[in-house]
Amino acid sequence: MNIHEYQAKKLLSAFGVAVGQGEPAETADEAVQIAQDLKGSVWVVKAQIHAGGRGKAGGVKLCKSLDEVRSYATSLIGSNLVTQQTGPKGQLVRKVYVECASSIAKEFYLSLVLNRNTNKVCIIASREGGTDIEEVAESHPDKIVNLSISPATGIQGYHARRVASIYGALEKTAEIYQMLQSLYEAYLDCDCSLIEINPLVLTEEGNLLALDAKISFDDNALYRHESIQALNDPFEEEPAETEAKRHDLSYVKLDGNIGCLVNGAGLAMATMDIIQHYGGAPANFLDVGGGADKERVCKAFQIILKDSGVKAILVNIFGGIMRCDIIAQGIIEAAKEMQINVPLIVRLQGTNNELGKKILNESGLNIIAADDLDEAAQKAVAALKG
Repeated sequence: MNIHEYQAKKLLSAFGVAVGQGEPAETADEAVQIAQDLKGSVWVVKAQIHAGGRGKAGGVKLCKSLDEVRSYATSLIGSNLVTQQTGPKGQLVRKVYVECASSIAKEFYLSLVLNRNTNKVCIIASREGGTDIEEVAESHPDKIVNLSISPATGIQGYHARRVASIYGALEKTAEIYQMLQSLYEAYLDCDCSLIEINPLVLTEEGNLLALDAKISFDDNALYRHESIQALNDPFEEEPAETEAKRHDLSYVKLDGNIGCLVNGAGLAMATMDIIQHYGGAPANFLDVGGGADKERVCKAFQIILKDSGVKAILVNIFGGIMRCDIIAQGIIEAAKEMQINVPLIVRLQGTNNELGKKILNESGLNIIAADDLDEAAQKAVAALKG
């Protein structure tokens, strides 16, 4: 789960991380009032969407008067912001964040993320703040440091010294150490998967300040954090993905045209890979789970077919906990209720697979059967070609 910048800053502030003064606004009038309350003479108006690259896309505006605050807030709120992370459709801006401008001397990059190769949280730091870290990693790898944190010892002095060294700011080692401590505490206490500050700035007054902040949380741990769950903004999620969550379905929308209905995350990944291998493009990742019933299968079909880009559906079921005859009944009910008018390719293996195939064969539906995954993927791709 992701949250907005203003929410991330409020959370980090609670753990002792220095952030700028600011508040969110849903209207231009609110934005002007916030700027007046913050005092100062220069403000920044930032579009609040769950995507990076807002500055390059015109979603971050420096304002030197209240009239500019009003003008920029008006232009951003209700607009569709297209960044490198939103795709061509962009994302609707419903809120802006109004913050006092900071006098910046230097910009850095700092993040904490889980390294799945070492099973440890790691610190990623770079002196090239305010830019895409992927670009820095490709063009200037020497300007990035990657440090693992031992769960037994936590943040140590050498972490801070190494980060301060890469920043060229050894005189700030003590402050960097305190910030790393605060960030690591927030990461563990909130079950984060990512905390990113880009840029972390050194102000002309000599203070370290999180000028931007992004936090992602481990969905599997959200049940432990009701206050964090309350920060979720459903408008920032794909509607179909939100609906899928309500029905205990794991669904991620993709850009292809072959819908996938599979039981098991590993099998779902393999199904997408083999569709791609034979020249097709999966329209989604959808795992109905090992214990899905007919109702869940029907709901899965409904979600898949809401995507107008789906031109064929591949059902790939390996019956272990889930019985193939139950899946077959769910497929038939969904097909009759929804009048599926795209090619439907079904591969059933495992518990009661022969019974499941018999149920499908006697249904009178136009179903393309397949005995193995290779055959199913090839038939799905062929069905698209007529």
